[in-house]
Amino acid sequence: MKSTRRMFLGTAAAFTSATALSSFVSKPEKPMLAHHVFFWLKNPASSNDRAKLIEGLRTLQKIETVRQIHIGIPADTEKRSVIDASYSVSELIFFDSIGGQNIYQEHPIHKKFVENCSSLWQKVVVYDSMDF
Repeated sequence: MKSTRRMFLGTAAAFTSATALSSFVSKPEKPMLAHHVFFWLKNPASSNDRAKLIEGLRTLQKIETVRQIHIGIPADTEKRSVIDASYSVSELIFFDSIGGQNIYQEHPIHKKFVENCSSLWQKVVVYDSMDF
């Protein structure tokens, strides 16, 4: 009786985990474009410059085609050869389409962000990817 109960509980736990994982990694209902930007500050030790850049990045969430935004700094994770934590700040923005990203690029809020904050960074790298 105990082994049957253990098998049932084990099977139920595995099924629950698989269901949760499949909903986490499932594709969205429609394709999305991920726009990931990495910024290297001219003065990486300046907390004021970093705060000003982050404040500027937060204004971008007001653009109507931005579906989701994440602004971050390098995580203090384990140092491994595949991790590049040399950047100062990153932003990850999701759009419904390339058209939405194009609107964002030309939007007055984005242009004002670049105008106000471009003096802070020495390098920017952008990775755009589309669901397949």
